Amino acid sequence: MKQTRHLFFSGKGGVGKTTMACATAVHYAGQGLRTLIITTDPASNLADVFETEIGHKITPLGVPNLWGMEIDPDKATEEYRERILAPMRAVMPVDVLKVLEEQFNSPCTTEIASFDRFVDFIATDAADPGTHYDVVIFDTAPTGHTIRLLELPVDWSKHIEESAQGSGATCIGPVASIQENKKKYDEATRLLGDPDRTTFTFVLLAEGTPIYETRRSSEELKSIGVKKIDLIVNGLLPEEVCEHPFFRNRYEMQQTYLSRIRELFPYPAKLMLQRDGEIKGIPTLRLVAADLFRTNGAAPTYQVNIPESSDGQLRNGVTPVPLMDLIRPNGHPRTIFFTGKGGVGKTVVSCAAAYSLAREGHKTLLLTTDPAAHIGEVLGQHVDETIRPVDGAPHLWAATIDQEKATVEYKQRILAEARKKYSEDMLKALEEELESPCTEEMAAFDKFMQYLELEGYDAIVFDTAPTGHTLRLLQLPFDYSDQVGLMVSTSESSSAVKSESQERLTRIVNRLKDPTRSAFAFVMYPESTPVVEAYRAMLDLKEAGIRTQFVVANQVIIREYCTNSYFERRRAMQERYLDEIRGRFALPITLLPLLETEVKGRTMVERAAAALNAPGTLHAFDGVGS
Repeated sequence: MKQTRHLFFSGKGGVGKTTMACATAVHYAGQGLRTLIITTDPASNLADVFETEIGHKITPLGVPNLWGMEIDPDKATEEYRERILAPMRAVMPVDVLKVLEEQFNSPCTTEIASFDRFVDFIATDAADPGTHYDVVIFDTAPTGHTIRLLELPVDWSKHIEESAQGSGATCIGPVASIQENKKKYDEATRLLGDPDRTTFTFVLLAEGTPIYETRRSSEELKSIGVKKIDLIVNGLLPEEVCEHPFFRNRYEMQQTYLSRIRELFPYPAKLMLQRDGEIKGIPTLRLVAADLFRTNGAAPTYQVNIPESSDGQLRNGVTPVPLMDLIRPNGHPRTIFFTGKGGVGKTVVSCAAAYSLAREGHKTLLLTTDPAAHIGEVLGQHVDETIRPVDGAPHLWAATIDQEKATVEYKQRILAEARKKYSEDMLKALEEELESPCTEEMAAFDKFMQYLELEGYDAIVFDTAPTGHTLRLLQLPFDYSDQVGLMVSTSESSSAVKSESQERLTRIVNRLKDPTRSAFAFVMYPESTPVVEAYRAMLDLKEAGIRTQFVVANQVIIREYCTNSYFERRRAMQERYLDEIRGRFALPITLLPLLETEVKGRTMVERAAAALNAPGTLHAFDGVGS
């Protein structure tokens, strides 16, 4: 049997990972290779790109030799739980099974179950018994979460080994029942480091923040043994269409960063031009694939050449609402959450919103829950886990949640409290529990709660992780409560501890659900995938009792800058989706126009803040932010 090649695509959100992964899959399938594309992103848009239903099963994608799958965390959890518990039901007493089933309610289970399914496609053929794939392509979550995923084989293997030498129990089941998993995780680690079997492709834009993130992440990948890395620089403007000074400035900015990429990265790189329309469906993916794998010195292209579903008529656009009218504190402290698909500009909007609040004299704290945090890059100053003033912005402070430090603090605090109440045997069991890799998720959420409980600020602005991970964060209060109860379940004081925890969580949940104290907003480009993903997430939030209050349409192209058919087609596409945003969400809309350079440093953040607060006009494309 031929050896399967594993191709990973990752990078900062919004850089075109999924498009490049899908085009690569179409290419290899066209070469006659049996190809499987899998997404590990909780907010996957694989089905949107292929324009077909996929879900948590291997599904033909309408092209010979091509299949796809979207790993569903909830279904993966059910499968994992049943696989571990089924053999025990015939031999274990009912009371023991009940304890095990409670154990599987921990937040760890969702993470390890999704990860376990992911590893199936790397280390074994168990993912699809009896079927061999020549190429398996992983369309991963944005970089910070992907690095975490790839570190897990080592972490879980180590946790299982240490637990085997201790109590024999882990937070994901008894060691005896998951020893086979350790072999699988060890094999995954080996394959990730085999350059003949695994290639990791970073997709990035020619901008400062994606370059910074790619550089940091590539170093982390090398530290966990990944050896073969390459790049795709996506979204480059064609020089011949940039005759307007606005777009000429953006073109020159990109070329400067392209030179920087060549200096910084010793990896093979492919260059891809920004298309003049949407990339959806097999025909357009074939066009992109032909460009991505072009040979014989063929010139890159940018035309989609697929008719746009547009009547060609100019629309009145939307009436934008000034941002401050939507986020201004209203008599008591307010928390504002900006979320959305990776790469849609949440960080820029969060920074501009925080600047706007501080400029009015509101004492404001800007925070990020994103593992690939880069608010410091946007603000133009160092930002870490310590709350510090933002230079040149009175009334504004900023900080990030540092995952590793939050985990250390969390473990120390839990153990310090436990030493006052528990026996040595209980402490030992608790120490083992806290060594689980999923403790990091609990620690990050605990830190998140601490920030929510901070007093002394008029407003706290959260720049959140991409949509799927944000929804997971907001679901954690209930899981967290169960986990606290589980960890102290054999203690005489467990009821009191759980009660204290539940009261705290109830306060947090009530605050999140109170629209006068918390405002949730989705940031999106006026394009299909960000709009669809945000709408799905809005419905999920609604089910959790949280109401979305407004949306931000980012990178809106100003009409007067569109002096040729290339940009006219892109603007027509945006108009169509602005109409869709207005119809789908039925919420106030704030606009942030495309600026001639990236938003980095105080001057550009202030410009973005001014544009977000520009008075509304009937014609959203006429001079907004110009």
